[in-house]
Amino acid sequence: MLAHTSEPYSVWWCDVLHHQTTNIIGIGIVSNLAGKVVAITGGGTGIGAGIARELAMAGCKVVVGGRRTEPLETLAQTIQSEHPVRTHAIDVADPNSITAFFAFVRDQVGEVDILVNSAGINIQNRTMAAMVPEDWDRVMQINASGAYRCILEVLPKMRERRDGVVINISSIAGKRAISLGGVVYCASKFAMTALGTAISNEVRNEGVRVTNVYPGEVNTPILDNRPVAVTREHKDAILQPEDIAALIGTICQLPPRAHVPEIVIKPTIQEWV
Repeated sequence: MLAHTSEPYSVWWCDVLHHQTTNIIGIGIVSNLAGKVVAITGGGTGIGAGIARELAMAGCKVVVGGRRTEPLETLAQTIQSEHPVRTHAIDVADPNSITAFFAFVRDQVGEVDILVNSAGINIQNRTMAAMVPEDWDRVMQINASGAYRCILEVLPKMRERRDGVVINISSIAGKRAISLGGVVYCASKFAMTALGTAISNEVRNEGVRVTNVYPGEVNTPILDNRPVAVTREHKDAILQPEDIAALIGTICQLPPRAHVPEIVIKPTIQEWV
């Protein structure tokens, strides 16, 4: 039953909604994310860029990394947030580049509270018959080893503080070995799945939470490497980067007692079997 109040019902209900939504991204102030230090790899375009915008507007201190500096700088200029979005080049296939990126993060904004592993690639020749060993090495080095090395950079301090969130942007190809993803992409994303799950179990009593996110088809530049060109109509019908970003924002807002180990998000039109 409703409590007695002398105020008009609409005024009372608006007040209730205000208190209920002050921690929801895009509706009110996200006080539990304000000032959090966020490092995002693969953030110049696509999913990483969407997450950078979402968390920056939630009050986080965001540093975005990618191989190309121009998209990073363009992104940073378009985000009008309380804390300016910082950028730094990173090639997750290069251990020295990873070290330099995280040194920059620590120097500019401090130790990382939230790591988003969003760097990833795929190739055009995706079958075992078509791809060459160099393709295998390159994709595994970026999608799997790169994620491992980035986690390695932030995990010790997270464990020391007994607080931290790691988001691995995987793929449904990390749960289903689908032909659309191809041999090495599926293998690399299965590796990321195992990496995140194993680390998550290891640190579950140390305040650190690791989430594997498995998006279905998303309208990002990686579609340009499809063996068959993707139509504009199809791109408009599938997930957009901001859809993934909204999900990540919600996960990051959860209290320390709550952990989402893995989650699938797909376009409504995409089959799930």
